[in-house]
Amino acid sequence: MQDAHTTTDPGDAAAASPSLPEMEQCRILGVYSMSKQTKTGQGGTSRAYDQKTYWFIRRSPEGDYYVQALNANAIPSGPVTPVTKGEFLSNYQPEAGYYEKRCLPFIESLKKKIALAEKHLSEDDLDGAEKEFLKALLLDEKHPKANIELGKIYLDKGDGRKLAAALRRIFSIDVLFMEQERHLFNEFAISLRKEKRYAESVSFYEKALERNADDENLHFNVARALSESGDAAGAMRHLDQALALNPGFEQARRLLGHLRSAVPPEENQAHPEVTVPKEAAP
Repeated sequence: MQDAHTTTDPGDAAAASPSLPEMEQCRILGVYSMSKQTKTGQGGTSRAYDQKTYWFIRRSPEGDYYVQALNANAIPSGPVTPVTKGEFLSNYQPEAGYYEKRCLPFIESLKKKIALAEKHLSEDDLDGAEKEFLKALLLDEKHPKANIELGKIYLDKGDGRKLAAALRRIFSIDVLFMEQERHLFNEFAISLRKEKRYAESVSFYEKALERNADDENLHFNVARALSESGDAAGAMRHLDQALALNPGFEQARRLLGHLRSAVPPEENQAHPEVTVPKEAAP
């Protein structure tokens, strides 16, 4: 099997497909607002006012609705959340012209910066790419691709200080570890492992597992990072979990067999063979 998305490596497991539909397939409904009454002060000095927030709304071909908050630059940013048709109709009010007048100019500017950064990357111009990705973050500090690509650039440059700062920023962006961005953090975690930054790679996968503990590919990839770092026992625990979730996962079975043959017998007792149900046996 090939590496998840980047280089050829038969050992890495590909990230699972996102559960949300491809957003490009969704129809843009525009910007809607949601009002919530909020109180300030106490007793006789208290007063109530409406707090309005703005949301970017899309509808899938199946008729499902997805909402995403706008940031300070009127750019859709952060998690994409599904809502029912009833919730959409009850809670969101259309803001005529808001998307075209306020959002689109910033969205187009952001797209151009990302495209130019990618062009620099294709030409191996890391400095140029870094400059454009940083400009993109001024518009959307939580932009998944810009943050991950900056991390890769600092990794390639060997700039430990900037890489540490990028990792702190990445770990604070929960949306990066959600299903729809799985391929981005999977690629970066693999890159970290290949550069022998095992602690950071393991931390990436463990954060992802907090959101989806039932993904056998995540368990396998964290096992690879642990095994290469010398933690055979930790690797075997994750391989056991991967095989419990998918008994037909041959990559995991082969790595587990290799690790068992390389550790003392007393350590193997904590990791007995995983029983494969007959219907799932290869």
